[in-house]
Order: sequence, then structure tokens, then C-alpha cells
Amino acid sequence: MPWADTALSMCYTYGRNLPHDSPWGEPMAYKSDIEIARAADKRPIQEIGDKLGIPPEHLLPYGHDKAKVEQAFINSVQSRKNGRLILVTAINPTPAGEGKTTTTVGLGDGLNRIGKKAAVCIREASLGPNFGMKGGAAGGGYAQVIPMEDMNLHFTGDFHAITSAHALLSAMIDNHIYWGNRCGIDVRRVQWRRVVDMNDRALRQINLSLGGVANGFPREGGFDITVASEVMAILCLARDLKDLQQRLGDMIVAYRSDRSPVFCRDIRADGAMTVLLKDAMQPNLVQTLENNPAFVHGGPFANIAHGCNSVIATTMALKLADYVVTEAGFGADLGAEKFLNIKCRKAGLVPDCVVLVATIRAMKMNGDVAKADLDPENVAAVKRGCANLGRHIENLKSFGLPVIVAINRFVTDTDAEVGTVKAYVAEQGSEAIVARHWELGSEGAADLATRVAEIADSGASQFAPIYDDDLGLFEKIETIARRIYRADDVLADRKIRDQLKLWEDQGYGNLPVCIAKTQYSFSTDPNLRGAPAGHSLPVREVRLSAGAGFVVVVCGEIMTMPGLPRVPAAESIRLNEDGQIEGLF
Repeated sequence: MPWADTALSMCYTYGRNLPHDSPWGEPMAYKSDIEIARAADKRPIQEIGDKLGIPPEHLLPYGHDKAKVEQAFINSVQSRKNGRLILVTAINPTPAGEGKTTTTVGLGDGLNRIGKKAAVCIREASLGPNFGMKGGAAGGGYAQVIPMEDMNLHFTGDFHAITSAHALLSAMIDNHIYWGNRCGIDVRRVQWRRVVDMNDRALRQINLSLGGVANGFPREGGFDITVASEVMAILCLARDLKDLQQRLGDMIVAYRSDRSPVFCRDIRADGAMTVLLKDAMQPNLVQTLENNPAFVHGGPFANIAHGCNSVIATTMALKLADYVVTEAGFGADLGAEKFLNIKCRKAGLVPDCVVLVATIRAMKMNGDVAKADLDPENVAAVKRGCANLGRHIENLKSFGLPVIVAINRFVTDTDAEVGTVKAYVAEQGSEAIVARHWELGSEGAADLATRVAEIADSGASQFAPIYDDDLGLFEKIETIARRIYRADDVLADRKIRDQLKLWEDQGYGNLPVCIAKTQYSFSTDPNLRGAPAGHSLPVREVRLSAGAGFVVVVCGEIMTMPGLPRVPAAESIRLNEDGQIEGLF
């Protein structure tokens, strides 16, 4: 499902139709993702670390199959040369499934299979969608990261630490106001919202401090999901604990009546928050089904956040592996744009190659075919739907990057349909390669891995962000709207434009922008598939994330606190008689 960034429908499609065996000689027809994961031959995490030269004493184990990497070791490898950086992104998500995370894992395994020293860097999963729309963030089929259940639930507690650090600041702000308000906070201008890592629409807007004098000064507030917290973004962008505390202190939590900002450090919360986040800052090491190293660290949701794994995990992996495969959330118009304009800009990263994931089924949906009608061959619909793919190819190339398309193949795909996509991609000046990693593991990704390595090694990348730091904030929004979304104009009222100008006057004009909008379309209309042009980008709200170092631009009807669907996945999740989790995958 779209919140999960994985091809969830694939497990059922393959399970019904595949006539052959898996790479391990077991019939795939009766194997679900979780069954495959539970049957995996996991190796002790120290063995996985050894593949990258991480000494056991620098691993902090969480059980036998996951560990955190100590900051002291990370510091010790900073002088090493970087490996090649490969970004995996995708077309706009559809209910048909694209399989971006699955492809990221499969490509990492494929690179190791052809003799390359490779590591995978992906993001952690939020509890909200796992209990809402049923999904996860660990890949699927025979291209998974394990332990799958742990990763999609509490894992190593990073998100809980972020939620707690955020909540501490929330409590300290209201406590500061209660005990005299030394900083002169205007209670009408408290910017800091609360967070919880769960989908709960009832908390979007609330009234605080009701019940009398003893409970403080009543005011309006609200909740976002933890992934949308500025604390999450800071953890993903900070290089070390010193940088983390500096960024936390830079967060603006409120304004005085004269509109001057009140910072987190003014409330004296940055030190204690850093203490709560000390362990969460250390990247998590796990393994793929084929026992290759994978770092899982940082938050998802590129529709409401910047949606990239942590800088500290990526930069460390580049020092340890010759090839690092990472992903960015949702479609390339969201995740890849933010990876390239925000993360790479902040961390000094230069991608060597981009892999754009697409499926034949998603092409059909972009060609106006209903989900129930995707199985029969429909070359005409595939041709119509390729416009979405072409738009993403063009956008990615505008960053100066070589692009290769991975066709994540389903068993129902016909040769004529696959040939149509290959021909279309060739017309765009790129290359499309069929990948069958879900079905065959690294064997199914070997061709893709070989070509990706060749491109990454060729030096073809001429990467540059699509706007300069000194461009105005509104002009940056317009640049993304026009060059990435193909919008004709940006609709923003005077209040929003004045706010952006005020931030520029306060010294924040050099920040990049992080646009929050629907993931389903280039436009803000989730039902407008394909490659729409000539639409408008309506800006509803802007938020300054001074600590993270970007301006959030909320567009259309997107919510920073999702709600649960009519029938949430939580209704089906339980423990069976053997104590195993059912219904989560």
C-alpha cells in the first residue's frame, strides 16, 4: 500500500501464479513474505558487521540479529574514501504496487552476488500505517531485510526515543509558560505541536490545559505523527551528537508578541533531548535474507517529511562499502526531489546513479485501468501509462544524473507489455532492465546490478540541485512546482508570502524547501494520475524547521497526522497459539 512503499500486492500475485520453485528449492506458491522471513537462515549480527569490517566491540547488540554501530567507530572511518552511491526511487505509487524497497534490497543482494562489496540503507517503519493500512518497510518475497517483525514494530526503539524527546520539549514549553514565562512567549503563537507514532485524526486539533488554574493557560494545539516531527528530521540530518544538540537548540518553538522567535535552547530543553536521543542517533545494522549488511535508520513518509534515511547511516556506509544502495520515499517527485535538494545538499552527497522502479501493472493503472482489470494483457494502457514514467525520467535527468529503469516484473506481465516499456524508456534516452528479485532473490537482480555498477563506475553523474541556496523561498517553491510537478503557478495568499519574506529577513532565506503533498499524483489531486500539466499548486501552510534546516510547505489536502481507514489493519493483528504475530503482513 502507498503508506508502506512496498509492493504488498505482489506477494499474493506471485503466490497464486508462480509455477516454479524459489532459489532455495521450496515452492513459492504457499509462501507469504512473513513465512519467507521466518524461514530465513539468519547469521549472528557480528558476522554481518565483519563483512564491512565493523569489530564486534563496536556493535551494541539488540538480541542476536540486530545491533547499533557505536559513534566511536563511525568517527574512526571518516578519512576513508567514499564508495558509489545509488539512489532507488519510483514512479508515483498506485494500489498495484511498485516495490521500491524490495528493489533496493534486491539490488543490494544482486551487487554482492556479482562480487561487489555492497550495503543497503533504508528507512525505519512507522507504527501508524502498520496498524492502519497494513504494510511495512522491509521489502518482500526473497528480497527482504530481517528481522521483519521487529523492524515493523518497536525495532530498537528509535521512534519511541524521538517521540519522547519531542514530548519532553512540549511539556517544558507549557511548564515554562506556567512558571512565569521568562522568555515572554505569546501563548497565541506557540508553534510547537505534539506528536505520537500512530494514526489518530482526533488529535489533529485539540485544546490544551483545560480544567482550571492548576493546569496552566488554555490554548489551541494539535498532534502530528512522529515521522513529521522536526526532531525526526534533525536526527536524520545530524552528523553526530554535537551537531544534533546544536540543531535541536536551533528549533523555533514559539514567538513573542513582537514576533521575535523563542528557540528550544531558550527553554533549556536541548541538552535533555540529546540525552534521550543518544542511542537513537546510532545506526541500526541488520541483514538481508542472503545475509548481506543493511543499515535501517531514519524516518519514512516523503509526502509529509523529507523521507530519507539518516545522513549518519549513509555516510558511514559509503566509508565501509564500495556500493551503497539507498531509497527515498514514495515517487521521485517527492522522495527523490527531497533526497537530491535537501539531503545531498546538507550532507555533501553526490549520487552516481538513479534506479527508477516501475511495474507493468502500475503503467496500466496510470493508463486508466481499474485494479480489478490489471491481469489481462493491455499494451495500449501500458503505452498511455508510460507518461508518468517518462516524466520521472526527465525530472531525474534534470539533476544531471544517469537513470536506469528497473521493471519489477509480475508473473502476469506479458513480453509485449514489457517490450512496450523498454521501447518507451529507450526513446527517453535511458535503459530498462527486467528485475525478478522478489521471485529469485539476488539471481533475479544480477542483470540490473551489473548494469547499475557499470553506470555508477562510469563517472556519468553530473549532479547538481535544481535551485541555488540564494534563490528566494517562494521562488524555490515555484521552481519545484514548475520543473518537477509541471504546474503553471503556485497559489499562496498574502499571509503565506509575508511569512516567507519575514523568514528571509531573519536569515532563513538560504534554506531549501520541503513540500508536503499527496504522493499519488504530480498534482495535489490524488486522483489525477499519469503526467498532468497546467495545474496549480495550492499552498495551505508553511512551517519553518530551523533546526532541521528547511521550510515545510503544506499543499492541498495533505495531513501531517494521518487517519485510520474504515477497516484498520489493527483489527486483524493478533498472536496465534504459538505466540507468533498474525495479520501484520
